Amino acid sequence: MSNADRVVLALGGAGTVGSGIVKALLDKGFKVAVISRDNSRLEKLRGFVSPSTRDNLTTLVGNVGSEEGAEVVKQSLLKSVGKVTDIVSSLGFSWWQGGPPHTQTLKELHWVIETLLFSTFVSWKVFFPLVRDDPNCTYTFITGGAGEKLLMPGTGFLTVGAASTLAFCQVLREEYPEVPCKLNQVKINTGVALPERMAPGYLNHLDLGEAVATLVERKNTTHTVFPVNSPADLKTVILEGNL
Repeated sequence: MSNADRVVLALGGAGTVGSGIVKALLDKGFKVAVISRDNSRLEKLRGFVSPSTRDNLTTLVGNVGSEEGAEVVKQSLLKSVGKVTDIVSSLGFSWWQGGPPHTQTLKELHWVIETLLFSTFVSWKVFFPLVRDDPNCTYTFITGGAGEKLLMPGTGFLTVGAASTLAFCQVLREEYPEVPCKLNQVKINTGVALPERMAPGYLNHLDLGEAVATLVERKNTTHTVFPVNSPADLKTVILEGNL
């Protein structure tokens, strides 16, 4: 199956991480679909990708964080693109620093878990059946390393939420050891930023996008976690094909 025959659903594709992935996939010849609750973010994404690939980008307004919303937008997705062959999930948010746990409310913790874990779970439950039984299909999770350490004072709930997502990905690998679909995880253990907002040690979201698109394109590994700890790691991954 050529890239032109493959349709990638990029969950979280309108975000900082996701937009780099979407652009790289389109540049490699894939068709890409992106769902967002915010139409203005989808319009911004359409303006960001290469003009020559824009016709291969399908955007839909919808909510993949609720079971009802995800089911509705899935039907719209299938009507628009006909099929999905690959899924990349980069849901969540990039930062939370609300303060130490004793200053927070249960409502705030619930919001963090809902944003990071519930949306990842619901979208997986709804969309995974589209690719589950085909060895030529892929499902790739993009996660962060915040779940393994406290990044700085006041970011504890981010650690809790990120850790729950890491645990969920581990559960999927072990609960579905023989699923035909290629099930992988790229774990980013550093910051990701747009080119104009780069900081020391951060990954350029375009470079990250190229690496993820390469993983999807090759579809030669499964049930694997690919840790990326630095820009040097990512460069090695891209140039030497370690993915």
